[in-house]
Amino acid sequence: MPTTKVASTKNPIHELLSQRWSPRAFCDRPVEPEKLLSLLEAARWAPSSNNEQPWRFILATRDNPAEFEKTLACLMEGNVAWAKRAYALILTAAKLKFDRSGKPNRHAFHDVGSATENLAIQATALGLVVHPMAGIYPEKAREIFGIPEGYEVVAAVAIGYPADASTLPEGLRERELAPRARKPLEELVFTGHWGQTSPLVAESDSGSANS
Repeated sequence: MPTTKVASTKNPIHELLSQRWSPRAFCDRPVEPEKLLSLLEAARWAPSSNNEQPWRFILATRDNPAEFEKTLACLMEGNVAWAKRAYALILTAAKLKFDRSGKPNRHAFHDVGSATENLAIQATALGLVVHPMAGIYPEKAREIFGIPEGYEVVAAVAIGYPADASTLPEGLRERELAPRARKPLEELVFTGHWGQTSPLVAESDSGSANS
């Protein structure tokens, strides 16, 4: 059975959020085209500064081995070891300037992240898993796919159906099964001054952990 790791939250959150995580174990089952389209549609409706929608996706699936291998070549070797089993890979890119003014869009990466999270939550709702990756070669991706100036490659995303952790090499298997963890709210939420914990969360249990 696929490995599941539901977040152990101190405060209630929607089950799609608590169930979402980033596994490395993918099975060989193809993802239905309508489900992939649903993920992309969810990303399309993410919020963005001035509704600029600065995200761009380069998509490759295992149905087109040549394109899939081109995308794999943009990943760092440690990610290739497991991402090669995913059904689909996406390279995300950000448009760095606003269309309307031509000024730098300092929120572009933030908005690409919002679109990626929409995609991940929709994937969870459909029984799929998504694993975003920072370990990529951006300039290699630019060269391989002809990404123009004014855009910057942000990350890669693996998409597919989950598999059991036993399908992974030993080192990766240990990471797959490790407990999920998050910093306590006291370290993240301030009021009045930087580093001053908000009274809303001051009494929260700092021992609670989730990923």
